[in-house]
Amino acid sequence: MSKPEAIPNFEWINSVNWIEQALKRLNTEQAVLVTVNATQGSVPRGPGTHMLVFVNGELGTIGGGHLEFQALSHARRLLAGQTEQTALRQVLGPSLGQCCGGVVELTMERVDAADMARLRTLLMPPRTPLALFGGGHVGKALVHTLASLPFAVRWIDSRDEIFPADVPKDVDCEHSNPVQAAVADLAAGSRVLIMSFSHAEDLDIVVACLKRLRAQDDLPFVGLIGSQTKWATFRHRLEDRGFTAEEIARITCPIGVPGITGKEPEVIAVAVAAQLLQTL
Repeated sequence: MSKPEAIPNFEWINSVNWIEQALKRLNTEQAVLVTVNATQGSVPRGPGTHMLVFVNGELGTIGGGHLEFQALSHARRLLAGQTEQTALRQVLGPSLGQCCGGVVELTMERVDAADMARLRTLLMPPRTPLALFGGGHVGKALVHTLASLPFAVRWIDSRDEIFPADVPKDVDCEHSNPVQAAVADLAAGSRVLIMSFSHAEDLDIVVACLKRLRAQDDLPFVGLIGSQTKWATFRHRLEDRGFTAEEIARITCPIGVPGITGKEPEVIAVAVAAQLLQTL
């Protein structure tokens, strides 16, 4: 088994759902929190990975296989009062039925409803701020795709009536007119996606982002939806406004990982979301 790439919080993609389910169960059941405390060599999951083990069932995963089987068995013995050992060291070799070759050190802790607030803070991974300008078809598809990814989405449009009723939980909808005014108070570190209903608005937002980058340099990714032809036109207009080639190069256009050619909003959303994950 190869060592996973060091992409921070990549496990976020599936973590939020199991964490909410686990905390709900913890209202009425005790559990053992299993944590990957340290690793050496090639291992399935890295330090800071968690799993909650109940008498019946478990939520989360520390990598599966015999490693997880042994951890589940030990956690349930801890729950039953059959052991007081709260640390477990596993060598992922032939004796465990796994040939990764690494070493995993686990810690275990009994938890219950009194620990819920602490566990929510511990388990819930951080979100990266993301500003999505535009409430059109691609914007709507992107919001639903991004809702399950590690981004705190701020959805901005100049048309107040554009936001649908079924906005995913935790997406912050904002009416801004002029729309580019919202750029000034974006959180530092925000990823920005620009896909408004008009090229004029798109250009105004791009200009506002470039001015912020010139002053603060705190927007790691600014992406503009559009074709090569659209971007060529925008590049000339940005040059006319006094932006240098180096500054203009900070804008990504077209957006989306290469090789995905579909034009359907849902397909574009997946390609753009994949590109954003690469920026973490």
